[in-house]
Amino acid sequence: MRSTQMRNGGLGLALLSAVAFGGSGVAAKPLIEAGFDPLHVVWMRAAGAALVLLPVAVRHRRLPLQRPGLLIGFGLLGIAGVQGLYYVAISRIPVGVAILVEYLGPALLLGWVRFVQRRRVRRAAVVGVTLAVGGMCCVVRIWSGLAFAPVGLLLAFGAACCQVAYFVLADHGTQQPPGTEEDPDIEGDGAGGVPDPVAVIAHALLIGTASLTVVARPWDIAWTSLAHQVPFGDVDVPAILLVGWIVLVSTVVAYLTGVVAVRRLSPQIAAVVSCIEAVVGTVLAWFLLGEHLGTAQLVGGGLVLAGAFAAQTAMPSASVESARSVPPAVPGQRSPQDLTPRL
Repeated sequence: MRSTQMRNGGLGLALLSAVAFGGSGVAAKPLIEAGFDPLHVVWMRAAGAALVLLPVAVRHRRLPLQRPGLLIGFGLLGIAGVQGLYYVAISRIPVGVAILVEYLGPALLLGWVRFVQRRRVRRAAVVGVTLAVGGMCCVVRIWSGLAFAPVGLLLAFGAACCQVAYFVLADHGTQQPPGTEEDPDIEGDGAGGVPDPVAVIAHALLIGTASLTVVARPWDIAWTSLAHQVPFGDVDVPAILLVGWIVLVSTVVAYLTGVVAVRRLSPQIAAVVSCIEAVVGTVLAWFLLGEHLGTAQLVGGGLVLAGAFAAQTAMPSASVESARSVPPAVPGQRSPQDLTPRL
């Protein structure tokens, strides 16, 4: 009973995370169309979220010395790579198409697990990914894809590859080395323990911001333009309001709810549920930007939801397999899956 409640609660948080992430492109697109450079927008997103989570990074200030490779990988790939490539992509192609290509990541992840790691993949998870990806093809009408800029599609695919690297890092780079124990007095920061997932995100945002600073050149941002109004559907809104949404909701809230969700769901299930972000982004664009959905898109949305449900049914067997592959837990030790929020 408790297991079912935790799983249902995890699914709800995963959906909330997907909704929060789904609003990112809808809020960023008007800023880009109003003249903001895509890299400037993603820099403000990463820097703002890093500032909010700075107290967490300070509390876990020893973590960069203990897990430098993990944090650099998360910062460069999970933050700068995924978000930077995605924002540049939506400056060239529609938001929905960019999300579709980026969220081929879960399918690529399963391919990595099956063909590179040579590990068995549960049939329900495969069915879920197939339905979700097929549904997203309908949502964004992929049959029109040849009309989109090839460079934009390539950038979005690059974001998908970075997303796969993010999940692989979470699955392997955070496992506790055999024969080591975590310091019970230092939560999540023991030399041999699994680091606190929120601390990893906080430090990754700092590293991502630093790397984006090199390419984005934030000193060239027209800061006074943040006080101006930008077109948002049929209304004009302050640019700073959209930036605030991207920072607080689409980054901080999205990551934190994703972390908690993955503590109750397996990484594969959380990755598939995150595919709903494509539907969320399209629906928000419908209501907020006036981009109406057609019949094929509505059918596609239903397929994505069906895919998420099919993946959810794989939870019991996935849990058994996880129990076989993960060493016995040490009191207070976190699972290596904790660091796998959606992307």
